[in-house]
Amino acid sequence: MQLSDGRPVLKARVRAAATEGEANAALLKLIAKTLSIPLRDVSLQAGATARIKRLSIAGDGPTLLAALESWALEKRAAVG
Repeated sequence: MQLSDGRPVLKARVRAAATEGEANAALLKLIAKTLSIPLRDVSLQAGATARIKRLSIAGDGPTLLAALESWALEKRAAVG
């Protein structure tokens, strides 16, 4: 998925309330679980109160990319 300016984005939805950082914490946990990495390796860089967030994910780039691609393929197969 891309924004109108061409930036790639990952769309995620969490059930936590958007109060007191609960939704942000749930998002970080979701990303860490999806990528099978420690929660400490995922941090919110920008967008704490916005719908669009920028995250920092520590780790080996090619490994993280492969995990994201695998997850995306699983989601596409489940939908289609």
